[in-house]
Parts: sequence; C-alpha cells; structure tokens
Amino acid sequence: MAQLLSMTGFGASAGSADWGNWTIEARSVNGRGLDVRVNLPPGFDALEPRVRQGAKARFERGNLQVALRIEAGDGAADVEVNEAALNKLAETLDRMPGRFGRRPSRHLLATLMTINGVVSSRSGPDLRALAARDGVMDTLASGVDTALEALRSSRGDEGRVIEPVLGGLIRDMRAASEAARKAAVSLPNDLKARLMERLDELRGLDGLSAGRLESEAALMAARADVREELDRLDAHFDSAAALIADGSPAGRKLGFLSQEIGREANTLCSKSASLDLTNAGLELKSLNDQLKEQVANVE
Repeated sequence: MAQLLSMTGFGASAGSADWGNWTIEARSVNGRGLDVRVNLPPGFDALEPRVRQGAKARFERGNLQVALRIEAGDGAADVEVNEAALNKLAETLDRMPGRFGRRPSRHLLATLMTINGVVSSRSGPDLRALAARDGVMDTLASGVDTALEALRSSRGDEGRVIEPVLGGLIRDMRAASEAARKAAVSLPNDLKARLMERLDELRGLDGLSAGRLESEAALMAARADVREELDRLDAHFDSAAALIADGSPAGRKLGFLSQEIGREANTLCSKSASLDLTNAGLELKSLNDQLKEQVANVE
C-alpha cells in the first residue's frame, strides 16, 4: 500500500560480539534533497558506501546523519609508570634531606606522578585492527541496514499522522472553494446594481453613448468573473488528493500545487465583488498556509 513518509525520524540498531558492543544511530530532518552525513570510527570507512547506498535506496529527500559507536571488549586503558624517571626524581629528593626528609611522602609521590612523562596511558584496542577482523564489517553492515529500516519505519509512522491532516485541509479548501462558487452566482445581480449606480453617476456627462455603457458593463463583468480560477482550484485539489493517495515521493509536487492554490486564492480576493467571495478567498489562503507547513515535512 502506498504511504506518505515524513522527513523527520530516528532509527537505531545495536549488538554485541566477542570483540565488544556496537550501536548505529540514524536520524533525519527536512531537506530539499537527500544529504547523507556519516560519522564512523577510524578504520571503518568501508561502511560509508553501504550507508549511502542504503539511504539512497530508501529515501528521496531529507538530511540524514548516521553514526557508529563501538565499545570494544578489551577497551580499558592501560596505565604505564616510568619507574626510571620516578626513581630519579626520588633520588634527587634523597639528596635534599634538609628540606623533604629521607623518603618522599605518599602525597609527594602522587605529585611527582603528575609530572609529564612519569605516568602515561595507552588507549584500549586498535580500532583499525578490529575493523580488519573477519566478520566485523559484515556484522556492522547488517546493522546499518537495520538502522536505516528503523528510520524509514519512523518516518512512515509520522507520515501516517500527516496524511489525514493533509486530507482534511484539502476537504476544507474544497468547501471554501464551493462557498466562493456559490457567492459568484450572485455576481451578475450585484454587478447590475453597481452598473446602475455608475450610470446614474455618468448620466449627466456629455457624449455618453450606448456603446460606452456596453463597454463599461463588459469590463466590469470580465474583472469579476472567477469561474476559471475556481475550475483550476478544483483541478489542483484533485491532483493533491491523488498525490496523497499515491504516497511518497509527493512532497515536491504537493509544494508546487500549494503555490498554485495560493495564486488562485489571491486572484479570487483581488477580483472579488462581494464580501462573501472575499471571505471565501481569505479562508482558502489561511488553509493553504497550513497546507504549506505540513507539506514541508513530506518526502
């Protein structure tokens, strides 16, 4: 079944092996196109093509961030004490009994160990060597696919929330357009009344001909005719409903339709010859602004 996807979501996968624990997180936000950023530990660059290919196969748009974190099993740091340097410092103190006594105190030893070169630590496992071990990259590549699928599922969950909202906005805009169509039915009578008022204003002018009056009437009618705008709006609503039903990718086309709906609503307001028609046009503009906000997060 076709489904709309949002562009925001989160997915993750995790696992354990004899060499340690790993976690892969994938998250995305809105974007004009598909932008994938990958954060991998040293030595695991070979996973990046798998991430990009997997993202491209599943998504059309969105800014994605995919990160791998590894906690190796033998990851405790080893502490090394440079005893030669420490003994030399202690011997120096022995030669200064008047100031420090024959043997340094524990507190003084602790202070000596803070001197650069006396104590050093060696970090845990070599991640580059770990990446070269058999089966490690295959395990993590499978984890990448799982995380990306979880991200797609998350985006789908949000898409299912957005879909009825979009459908409701389209229905409300259809109702506003129908109200505008009903208001337009009374336009001829309204125009006739306005034209009669205009005739009364022009009646005293010299050289006023019947042709001039006919031109005035035709011009007023043309300016107020909104049937084409209403017909185009109906076509846009039909297209939007079809796109929503077909599922993603639909965001770009829905965004374009929203722009077109906005133009027609503006024209309705500018051509309006009645308060009811103006109100219907303003309602369309308000609903279309809400549609734009929702569509901005649709893939």
